[in-house]
Amino acid sequence: MPTVILGGGISGLTAAYYLLKKNCTSIALLEASNRFGGWIKSNKQKNDSIFEEGPRTIRPRGNPGINTLNLIDDLGLSENILPIKNDSAVARNRMIYAGGELHSLPNTFSSLLKVQKPFSKPLLMHLLQDLVTKPKIVKDESIYNFTRRRFGDEVAEYLISPLIRGICAGNAQEVSVNFLMKKLFDYEQKYGSISKGIVKHVFNKNTQIPKGKLAKKALEENWNVYSFRNGLETLPIKLETFLSSSTHVNLCKNFKVSEIKFKKNGALIKLDDGHSINYSHVISSLSAKTLAPLINNQHPQLASMLNNIKFVTVGVINLEFKGHLIESPGFGFLVPPKEKLSILGVIYDSCCHSYQNTVLTVMMGGYWFESLFGENPINEDLLKIALKDVKTTLQINSEPINYKVNILRDCIPQYIVGHQENLHKIETYIKTNNLPLSLCGSSYYGIGVNDVILSSKNVVENVNFSVG
Repeated sequence: MPTVILGGGISGLTAAYYLLKKNCTSIALLEASNRFGGWIKSNKQKNDSIFEEGPRTIRPRGNPGINTLNLIDDLGLSENILPIKNDSAVARNRMIYAGGELHSLPNTFSSLLKVQKPFSKPLLMHLLQDLVTKPKIVKDESIYNFTRRRFGDEVAEYLISPLIRGICAGNAQEVSVNFLMKKLFDYEQKYGSISKGIVKHVFNKNTQIPKGKLAKKALEENWNVYSFRNGLETLPIKLETFLSSSTHVNLCKNFKVSEIKFKKNGALIKLDDGHSINYSHVISSLSAKTLAPLINNQHPQLASMLNNIKFVTVGVINLEFKGHLIESPGFGFLVPPKEKLSILGVIYDSCCHSYQNTVLTVMMGGYWFESLFGENPINEDLLKIALKDVKTTLQINSEPINYKVNILRDCIPQYIVGHQENLHKIETYIKTNNLPLSLCGSSYYGIGVNDVILSSKNVVENVNFSVG
């Protein structure tokens, strides 16, 4: 029987890719919609600018970053990459909007020694607070409380809170410290402070995924982030093309699953059209919210654990204005929750690419979506709010010559306090009940593009799939 992958986003596509590399000869990938790629979607406009609906850049660093670069190299996409290097204005200038002004975050060692608004003292002084702060031994806590304890209120308010909004559109007062600062949290729990942990591990070398040619180039050229000439969707499109050329992979669009029934030697997948298909193993790259009802009849306890993982909705408004209107080039800015604006932040797309006009992406809502806009706001209202806040923050008063409004429902999982414990329970339940089920994707082991690709690779490497 074939192995089935549920969900044709970047995680599902890469799971199929790694299965094929493992010489699995019977793979089915079922996607409920009429396209592959999931949340990654690049819309090319008439004047060659690109409106990204979801992720737009990838980081090259760490094991997850190296793994993705190796994948891109293997797919033959290296020549299509557009890197942004660390010494560029885009990489250096990342801002927050506070007190009615845009402020550049410290980006050099010397800037850590100066007082820069909105901070009341040099950022280094906040960081040194860790040396005199007593540890708090806990299983988990919010990233807001952790940074507030160890570095002070201003770091929590003006660095971590907007950063969490930018990464997962979430509330730092609920998101687990294990989401972004797991290593620093572990240092405190084991050694009593972050500083002591850093000193003890300064010479330790983490096991690294071997760097391929592209990963070595990224290191040599000091890349900060990168994308592709035709947008980030270049990657899932290439994966789809690669997989469709194989006789061992069956790519299926518009296949909506209604139920999963696990059996002794596999699983029965029931489809909305009434058909049922047997598979030897299920790899689910679906969101936990989507997977839960599919297994609820047979495994309600597991479904309940999956439903503990919450999701937020994000409004993404792409705007294009005539001419060049950004006075200080940079990556963009984020807005701390205390500023009470309706937007999470703005990305300066035209600074990252050589567009002839000003192209911006405004992110809205997230954790606060329903409280700000209601359950079902109309696109025109979101556009008006976005333009109002862009006018407030960037003093852009002209009307856009092009725009696109998207409401991405339940698009980003929230790793709230207790996520790791809940995830352990999910893994234990699957193992104890000997279910032919593996989980990958953004719901579980990281929400970034690199994270979900690596989660797919790990699934394939850690499960003994049939290759016949």
